[in-house]
Amino acid sequence: MINVEAIRLSTPQMGKYFSGFAAKNASRREQDTDFLAAKNTCKAAQNFMGPDQRWRPDIQILGKARSDKAWSAQRRAWTPRWNDLNARDSAPAVNKSNFVSTSGTNFRVNNSDFPFIGTNAYWLPVLNSDEDIDAVLGNISLSNITVVRTWAFNDVSEIPENGTWFQLVANGTTSVNLNETTGLPKLDRIVAMAEKHGIYLLLSLTNNWNPLPTDNTTVNATVASSNPLFKRDVATNNSLPRNTLSNDYGGMDAYVRAFGADSHDAFYTNETLITVFENYTKNVVERYVNSTAILAWEIANDPRCNSSIGATPSCNTTTITEWHSRIAKFIRTIDPNHLISSGSQGFFCADCPKLFPLKTTPPPPGPSTTVTRRQIKPLTKKRILQERKEAWKITRALNLASQPPSAGAGVRVRGKWVPTPTRRQDDVGVGSAFDGSEGVDSEDILNIPQIGFGSFQLFPDQNQYAPDDPNLSAFNNTLQAGLDWIKRHGEAGQMFGKPVTLTGFGLVTQDNAPSFVPFNTTVAPFASDQIGNLTLNATQLPYGVTNDQQTDAYTQWLQQGIISGVTGMIQYQWGQGNLTAVNGTAISPTIDENGIVPEQTENGVSPSDGYSSVGVGQESIQQTLQGAAQQFAPDT
Repeated sequence: MINVEAIRLSTPQMGKYFSGFAAKNASRREQDTDFLAAKNTCKAAQNFMGPDQRWRPDIQILGKARSDKAWSAQRRAWTPRWNDLNARDSAPAVNKSNFVSTSGTNFRVNNSDFPFIGTNAYWLPVLNSDEDIDAVLGNISLSNITVVRTWAFNDVSEIPENGTWFQLVANGTTSVNLNETTGLPKLDRIVAMAEKHGIYLLLSLTNNWNPLPTDNTTVNATVASSNPLFKRDVATNNSLPRNTLSNDYGGMDAYVRAFGADSHDAFYTNETLITVFENYTKNVVERYVNSTAILAWEIANDPRCNSSIGATPSCNTTTITEWHSRIAKFIRTIDPNHLISSGSQGFFCADCPKLFPLKTTPPPPGPSTTVTRRQIKPLTKKRILQERKEAWKITRALNLASQPPSAGAGVRVRGKWVPTPTRRQDDVGVGSAFDGSEGVDSEDILNIPQIGFGSFQLFPDQNQYAPDDPNLSAFNNTLQAGLDWIKRHGEAGQMFGKPVTLTGFGLVTQDNAPSFVPFNTTVAPFASDQIGNLTLNATQLPYGVTNDQQTDAYTQWLQQGIISGVTGMIQYQWGQGNLTAVNGTAISPTIDENGIVPEQTENGVSPSDGYSSVGVGQESIQQTLQGAAQQFAPDT
């Protein structure tokens, strides 16, 4: 790095740049290292005048002298960068109130509170036309949805013939795609269109999940053979186009494979892998430093120790928290304007050691009209087990009260009543959502200074957030576990004095079951192996909830979020029809049951991994989101 104090400047304007702008903005100074280094090769530079005739600095720098001819060529080569520096220094000051910020447990924008309802559309950057992108964002906006979460990454191991890709990650190297049609500039247009429709974007920078058939799966073979959720792809029976599934955009394991690492957690600890991810992060983040359409940067989707590539035994909560802290600090050096979040599932670790322990006096919570402030008790294993015991006692009493008198009254034996057996449960402990076994301590991550708000997800089809209550039906267990999970995270936000956002929630319906592909696999476990004609196996009971149950759960979860002070809730995922279909892309023409693409031109449907709102039940979901959005509307 050049020492700017070693430069003698003859104009106040250039001096202003070096002593003020560059010195106060290390990231910009680093970006211009090559520009300054080029000047540093000259002992005495000729007067330099940009095309705009604005600055004429006489720069005298110690270094190797070069000929006037050489400097003249160097000067011409660096004229574009010079103009860029002129533009930066003359740019108007950024109005911080135009960016989403936080105040206590609330989001703020334009000097007003900003609670929001959002939706996920991981596939937004892979749509085949700008008109489609514009139409999707327009339809989302019409539903009173103000936030869209999408992938700001698309890693490939070889350059594809068709479709979008953002970064080539292969053979120990990376290369960012800057092609206007297929590369990062496409994300530029999404940002511009989001701003047009009044939508804020939550941009995720990588993904925990990117399974391939060759991965050393972390699932025990016996478990995998008996549980369809863990079915692995076997080379050729996944005919879905690239980017159809949310886990087919590259991500952490793409880096691990390309750089020859042998464990998933190498992504969090290997200096080379961290650096190349930081390089990509910089390429994305610095494009939108001054864009008010960005809600926040999400470091990763669902980061945790395990993935389809196994983790080392040493991976634990501090591993993941340290990585979050490093990446959050790195983003902050580039972008002082936007919030930063984790993107994790939200697992707790009640009694784990903390890298960022809660101070005795937490930050004061912001004002709220929806939540009654109270002293929140710290989360401990004892508290979790005690609250669970009390809840089960209540549901058992309600269950008995709802039965006919003879059903639970006991059995008469020789003139005496014998009480019904007490239902005893195995000691299951606090469960994987609370014991740190996933390597995530969301409270510790939330208290990282650079993390602006908490994030958690709710996917009961793929994660168990609590042991099943024996007194409840399967659906009611799912419903109640979600309510408790949301309430728990609302309390965490209050305790740490930061907003908390549910960044993805979804339930698979029976109608969507044939297309349901869990995040850590690549095939639909409840569909046949035929292409196109995806139907449930005849021997299986229907998987998933009914459409009415899905609507009921979503309604109650959203309401619980509002009550608990969760200030942002993002449904997973939006579905859209009437899209431009192109063979070989994620938006492909319909494939018939024989695997044949019809001759006539057809419009396509947005990709789905089993949670799409398009089709049956779409109207009900959108009405549910609209209702919550009206109740949850910002005060602007």
